Amino acid sequence: MISFEEMDSNNPSQAANGSPIDSDRPDGPQRSPASSRNASITSADRIPRRPRTISKYGAMSEPPPDDSLFYVNDDDFSIFAAGRDYEPVYVTHKYTTEERETLASFESLDYLPSHSQVYKHWMKRQMVSRLQLDRWVMMGMIGFVVGVIGFLLHQLIEGIADLKWETTQDILRDGKPALAWLFTSGYSVGFVLFSTAIIIFWRPSAGGSGIPEVTGFLNGTHMRHIFSLRTMVAKFLSCVTAIGCGMPVGPEGPMIHLGALVGAGVSQARSETLNFKLPFFERFRNSEDRRNFVSAGAAAGVASAFGAPVGGLLFSMEEVSSFWTMSLSWQIFFCCMVSTFTTDLFNSAFKGFKYTGNFGQFKTERYILFDIERGVDVNILMFIPTVVIGVIGGGLASLFTITNLKIARVRRRFLARIEAKWKQNVFRMFEPAFLMVIVSTLSIFLPAAFPCTQYTCLVGDATQVSKNCINDSTNAYSIDYSLTKDYTCAKGQVWHTNTTWYTNSTYNELASLLFGTTESAVKHLFAPDMHTMFGYASLAVGLVFYFFFVCWACGTSVASGILVPMLLIGSLYGRMVGLVMVSLFGLHVDKDSYWRWMDPGAFALIGAASFMGGVTRLTMTVTVIMMELTNDVQVLLPVMVSVMVAKWVGDFFTHPIFHAHLEMKCIPFLESEPRVTIMGKNVKLELYSVKDVMSSPVDTVREIESVQHLAELLLHTSHGGFPVVRKTSSGHRVFVGIITRMELVVLLMKEDLFSEGRQRHVVTEQEQEVNWVEYEELLIDKFANPQQKTETLDRYLNQPAYENKYLDLSYYVNESALSIPQRFSLQRTYVIFRTLGMRHLTVVDNHNEVVGMVTRKDLMGFNMVERLSHCLQVTGATRKPGKASTKTSGICSCCHIGLSEK
Repeated sequence: MISFEEMDSNNPSQAANGSPIDSDRPDGPQRSPASSRNASITSADRIPRRPRTISKYGAMSEPPPDDSLFYVNDDDFSIFAAGRDYEPVYVTHKYTTEERETLASFESLDYLPSHSQVYKHWMKRQMVSRLQLDRWVMMGMIGFVVGVIGFLLHQLIEGIADLKWETTQDILRDGKPALAWLFTSGYSVGFVLFSTAIIIFWRPSAGGSGIPEVTGFLNGTHMRHIFSLRTMVAKFLSCVTAIGCGMPVGPEGPMIHLGALVGAGVSQARSETLNFKLPFFERFRNSEDRRNFVSAGAAAGVASAFGAPVGGLLFSMEEVSSFWTMSLSWQIFFCCMVSTFTTDLFNSAFKGFKYTGNFGQFKTERYILFDIERGVDVNILMFIPTVVIGVIGGGLASLFTITNLKIARVRRRFLARIEAKWKQNVFRMFEPAFLMVIVSTLSIFLPAAFPCTQYTCLVGDATQVSKNCINDSTNAYSIDYSLTKDYTCAKGQVWHTNTTWYTNSTYNELASLLFGTTESAVKHLFAPDMHTMFGYASLAVGLVFYFFFVCWACGTSVASGILVPMLLIGSLYGRMVGLVMVSLFGLHVDKDSYWRWMDPGAFALIGAASFMGGVTRLTMTVTVIMMELTNDVQVLLPVMVSVMVAKWVGDFFTHPIFHAHLEMKCIPFLESEPRVTIMGKNVKLELYSVKDVMSSPVDTVREIESVQHLAELLLHTSHGGFPVVRKTSSGHRVFVGIITRMELVVLLMKEDLFSEGRQRHVVTEQEQEVNWVEYEELLIDKFANPQQKTETLDRYLNQPAYENKYLDLSYYVNESALSIPQRFSLQRTYVIFRTLGMRHLTVVDNHNEVVGMVTRKDLMGFNMVERLSHCLQVTGATRKPGKASTKTSGICSCCHIGLSEK
């Protein structure tokens, strides 16, 4: 793995020698302009460098811990400084110096495996069928396992939640609110303490939703422990207990992470935790296949959680995956299909782990999460409130993202002031427990502020609602008796006369929203033909309640997601807009009525889509998921309009929430398209060349290199990869490939590969089997004993016996490593680098000599802004006689071409 390690700021020699992965710290070595840089240098020119110890992951320092809750001390940005939490999509995110150090400590991954001689030798031994049936079998296995996990997760959550709220309701009916509060608070705190403890003390990498980490991994960044068996167990248990006890979060984010875990583990047929390796599916043990199966697992997680196989495919393509092919689309589609089928199959037969006797009967209410039995016909007038909902959704989504990030930063700042680790853990345990006490208190006592509401219906052909009735069979309007909570309201009798059912029971509107999981609340709000089921007051209070507590809860130390809570928040203000339409224009339930579209339930669905789209900025995914969730295709166009409007509005204020969390956690990430702004102007990267951002000079190695020189490079530099060069008869050192740091360490531990002198020994076919280091040995991502590796390299470097020892690297060099000329377009460099999932790209001159190196960090927005800033000169406004002043124009001193205004 190539490391994003910063160079040693106390070592002046590194400034002279350069680095493929250079430093951006103000106190570190500064790069000179590319035009004045020298090419690669030899070991004879080196200044002695301070040795360091190789870490467990091959780099010169450890990557960030799993629960990196650090708070930087150099964050001097204002609350609404552009480029921090408030950052329109066209504004480049700004990192502090300490944040860049954290970002630099992450390692990068290659998407394609190293195309070396040993790799090709390994490929020859792999059995590949013409139809690649083993790949389809693996996709089916991943889908099945994820489907089973989804079934178990939802069954356990429903069981824990039902027990809590049914018991609470029974106690309230007995007129004991204090006892109800005591039970609800104790029940919730007990479960949430377990949920938090398993994260803090056992597997911190299982906290949160896991979506930013999975996205970062699929984008090419190595994330520690996110695909271990312990992480999977901790994620599952923490998610079940946190959501089941009533924390206002959802299981969909953890399901995506759990699906990715299954894809990463099952496809490799081995486990470090359980210490086994099966002799099956060995050909999938490479970087490309593993990442593809992780993408499939994440998609299957969405498919299982929402019952949305197409939505899962689109989510993986639009949000988490950075590399995509048509064949991969079909395979992931099959995986999502199997996942959804498996979950629905078990849901058809079991409810609360009790067999219902309907195995294989896919009932709509079981496999359509928010089934809408009766949709409404779309009217062109419906798009007016739809646009309003989209604007509200984009604005509230931006506020939600900014609030969530601010709460996270306040939490980190507070934790950073606590020096003792055990005190930090106590606070992290106390926070969600304290939150649940507040949530429980408000859930029990806040509904008491609302009067009991009488059931209403339309009797016959009446246009005004009648009280104390449930429904009339001659029209569609009604209030579903099963969707309400009576709280402390009177529970009366039910009777009917002719076509009308009456009741003297009452219900509490707010309790119907607060008593239960977020999924049940969404079902209530989506309910059609129940126009007056909720009033303005209960919807407004519910909106404030869920908006704040979801913002707070999703950052605590539990496994949690926010996808269903986002639907709930959006459906609350969407239903309010629908209720406004009913108040202004009356209640219309006749199926042939021109005004039938004024249904608060339909607008709740549109609002849910707008908020989810505004927060995530996913368009196709959200639209398709909403259709699969509700089975209501009739509102497809309004949903699309609301999602697009919410996205456009949200883009003016913040980055998508998952990308914002990647930035806050300092995880290196390359957007699908580069966005670089300097002094308020969009930078056209096509007008710049790669030499403007490359790192140079570069340390290179020869095909047959001195053992001492290799040991020196590994001990005294932080480079993660080295270009391999060959000296031609004309004296040029031409580029032939790349070898990584980890590969060099593995090879140097095999002293039987060393030879006397620089003469190449041609290896025969028979000798290959004996002398070559096998490809699988080079695939390790961490060392069992890094200290021993450091001591061995130090011995090579200091003992005279190794002065004439050489290592032939030609069999292990990535011969398909790309190189580009230094005049190559910077825009196209970005596209090539991200599309191919590269971790380093070599820059050469006209003689094919190495003059620079481009890595992931070099192409990140903040780095390109700094590198290109010296090329940009902003001229003042000019005024011609008799004319108004012209616009300020940006002039590029490197390319001598004007830059566009923002």
